[in-house]
Amino acid sequence: MTKNRGYTDEDLAEVSDNPEWTDEQLANARPFAEVFPELAASIRRARGPQKAPTKVPVTMRLDQDVLAAFRNTGAGWQGRMNDALRAFIIKD
Repeated sequence: MTKNRGYTDEDLAEVSDNPEWTDEQLANARPFAEVFPELAASIRRARGPQKAPTKVPVTMRLDQDVLAAFRNTGAGWQGRMNDALRAFIIKD
């Protein structure tokens, strides 16, 4: 039995009707968005512009250990880094 799926590999092989592609099929393959542009456009997700932009994207070079320390705090580490920088400028 395949781990954590509730069915065996034999079960999967019995119901699988998706054969492997040939080299010719792979060579002729085209991207989904090229074949179905309207459908691709209708399902494409993207974040819209911020309603009230308050943050500015920046690029900066940090020591690896500093970045690792913030990343190791888990989700939201960018906000915590922002808070630490804010605390530094307010302190002075």
